[in-house]
Order: sequence, then structure tokens, then C-alpha cells
Amino acid sequence: MAIPFVFFDLRTPDAAASRAFYSEMFGWTATDALLTDGGVPWGGFTPLAPDDTRRPQWVPYAPVDDLDQAAERAVTLGATIVRGRTDLPVGSLVVIEDPAGATVVLWQTRER
Repeated sequence: MAIPFVFFDLRTPDAAASRAFYSEMFGWTATDALLTDGGVPWGGFTPLAPDDTRRPQWVPYAPVDDLDQAAERAVTLGATIVRGRTDLPVGSLVVIEDPAGATVVLWQTRER
């Protein structure tokens, strides 16, 4: 089985306070927007917009081989797409809510 999650994103209204808390609590190394281990990012902080009514939450990134196929399968299985495909320099993502309402990011690393 592949690694179930490859990244974790903390959606928070106060990234600076969250960064300070987790650095002090666990000794995690945090840059402005990322949590790293030996310089390798494994998590990050995403500010919630002031009008975003969702509670702060940790959102895991699950790796997939084919993002579009995985998003289609998720919808077939009852998930809802929260954020459509977004292409970034290091990969592409789709944010879904599973049938129970839990958020997960489908992540496909960009081939080099």
C-alpha cells in the first residue's frame, strides 16, 4: 500500500498563532507557511478567509496516480467536489468532502 497521506494542511484563521502553538507544543520546524522536517515540507498553514464559516481543521492530502479519474470516482462514491482541479508548480489537487462531510485533498505530483 502507498503512503496514505503525503501532506497535511492546517486551515486556520490565525496562521501565526497556529505556527507558534505547534512549534512550542511539538517542537515542529515551521517557516512562514510550511512545516518541514530536514528542510522537506510535510505540512502547511492556509489562512481561512474572514467570511469562511468553516471551523479550523487539518486537511490531509492523499496521493493519486490520475487526479481526474480519482475525482470522478470520488463523486461516483458519494463525495462532493469542494474545489475543482488546481494546477500548481509541484502538482495538481482537487478538494473533496466525503459522504460524511470530512475534507480530503486528492493530490497528483507533477512528473518531472
